[in-house]
Amino acid sequence: MAIHLITADMAGVVAEVKVREGDQVAPGAEVVVLESMKMHIPITAGQGGRVREVRVAAGAFVNEGDVLVVLDDGTGA
Repeated sequence: MAIHLITADMAGVVAEVKVREGDQVAPGAEVVVLESMKMHIPITAGQGGRVREVRVAAGAFVNEGDVLVVLDDGTGA
């Protein structure tokens, strides 16, 4: 199975986590919303898969490049 990491595009505070472990997500689905400079920035899945791990919680500060969500694409690769 291939693992796909969804990372923060910029530093900010996690405003909302929209997925839980075990959820299925489609490509382009919002998984986390960051707040930075008074703006809400949606972070989306680049590909579909099952949420294997959520590494952040609402209110947490993250830096650019931090892993937010780990997806398992279920391919067995």
